[in-house]
Amino acid sequence: MTSDAQSILPGTALGPIVAANEPLSFWGGVDPATGRVIDVHHPLQGRCVTGAILMLPSTRGSCTGSGVLLDLVLSGRGPAALVFCEEEDVVTLGALIAAEMFESRLPVLRLTRAAFDRLATCPEARITDTAIEAEGLSLAVLPPATGALELTEADRQMLDGAEGVAAALSMRIICAMAAQQGATRLVDVNQAHIDGCIYASPANLTFAEKIRDLGAHVRVPTTMNAISVDRRNWQQQGVPPIFGGPAQRLADAYVQMGCQPTFTCSPYLLDTAPAEGDTIAWAESNAVIYANSVIGARTAKHPDFLDLCIAVTGRAPLAGVYLDGPRRARRIIHFDIPAEVDDAFWPLAGYLAGKASPDRIPLLTGLADAAPDRDALKALCAAFGTTSAAPMLHVEGITPEADRIAEDADHVTLGAADLAAGWKMLNDGPEAIDLVALGSPHASLGECRALAAELGGRKVSVPTILTTGRKVMEDAGADGTLAALIEAGVQVVSDICWCSISEPVYPAATRAVMTNSGKYAHYGPGLTGRTVRFGALSDCVTAAIHGRAKPSQPGWL
Repeated sequence: MTSDAQSILPGTALGPIVAANEPLSFWGGVDPATGRVIDVHHPLQGRCVTGAILMLPSTRGSCTGSGVLLDLVLSGRGPAALVFCEEEDVVTLGALIAAEMFESRLPVLRLTRAAFDRLATCPEARITDTAIEAEGLSLAVLPPATGALELTEADRQMLDGAEGVAAALSMRIICAMAAQQGATRLVDVNQAHIDGCIYASPANLTFAEKIRDLGAHVRVPTTMNAISVDRRNWQQQGVPPIFGGPAQRLADAYVQMGCQPTFTCSPYLLDTAPAEGDTIAWAESNAVIYANSVIGARTAKHPDFLDLCIAVTGRAPLAGVYLDGPRRARRIIHFDIPAEVDDAFWPLAGYLAGKASPDRIPLLTGLADAAPDRDALKALCAAFGTTSAAPMLHVEGITPEADRIAEDADHVTLGAADLAAGWKMLNDGPEAIDLVALGSPHASLGECRALAAELGGRKVSVPTILTTGRKVMEDAGADGTLAALIEAGVQVVSDICWCSISEPVYPAATRAVMTNSGKYAHYGPGLTGRTVRFGALSDCVTAAIHGRAKPSQPGWL
């Protein structure tokens, strides 16, 4: 039986249609306190999703979107239904958690592209378990897929509660996600990385403490993402207890479940980083893309909450980029790269590659002669993850699986005009700079050393904050880099990252921010309400010392 509409999670809804043809990251894109779209780069900016039938091709960006969706549902500010026309896991998982753990149901449906386009023109719709009714349109809805999932005896025992309530709950959630992903069996993973430890909303804490109290404990080595406070210093930094307390409780809950207090969004910088071919379960978009693309490990872009369920069971749905076929590039993006680019080129290229390939894995060509190092690829992957839903990319001549190309892959070329337009898009802010934001994702030791070298003993005149992981901070302390940065007036902070920094660590008087991160240049305006300037590390140091951004584009543009 075929239909233009497939139910992913059943339910009923009635409401106005709010539709866009561009994917949206719920984290950094929707304010859970108001239900309004805050992504300044999205066509729905300012629209409220509360009570609406929200139609998007898919989502993109952060894995934390599942927590934002859960919080919207539990607070009564959620959409009435979610309708997609492409595969989507992040907010679908949030809706699944709402139903499974909190008995709050939100229908999720997937339509064919043609049906999606027709429904998007309607002012409102009614959704039931069997149909979508709108003005001049009636679509039959197929029930959720129930595919034959082949479970091992150990899986069945876990599902039946032999290893406790939390393990059984985790296995039920994994099996439900496996069914909607079309997986026929599960796969062992040898490590996990938790993204849900960010206090994006009260729902993250509600979930973590509830499943901890049910007896959850991880069974594979599990690292933790950056959290929302400096766990050792937030009281001294003046963070109000009303925020710092819950944020620390959230981190503590994951540690109590056996997770390692690594608190970094760059787990690939740790000594425990996976090797090529390892099967892992990571969340956090930049980490997932880097692991798949640069390392050649295998992980889906797991949503928050599913990451813990997999860590608790050691099992993940065998679907998507865990398999060979879906890792193939379906779009070839050729860059006509200018001569003598600086380090700002790589996040800009990643940002534009994501916009050019929002729904499929690309192969980037024309970049090998520029010889990107690991830090350049880190910046490329992070920026790509803000504009694309794809869990990986390939770079010809650089990444280990760049020969995986689909026979029907199409072609796109990006040249100087595209780079210039992208630069302008990320540079809405004024020349006067009040804050310099570095370390998004968390800085590597090499990036810390590069900043110290660029400063060259000079002192900053405006607040300049570098975020990094505890391990990198320790290494920078051991070789004198940390002392040099502190002497220059740079505030080096661990545990938190720019995507979770809030006042007062984030200076309240800030009006305009300078950053070398394509990821933060995209998310920063929506998260903070401040304008952003983007540039190379040298541009950031100039702004840090003189308080002004360069007025023009770089010479290579």
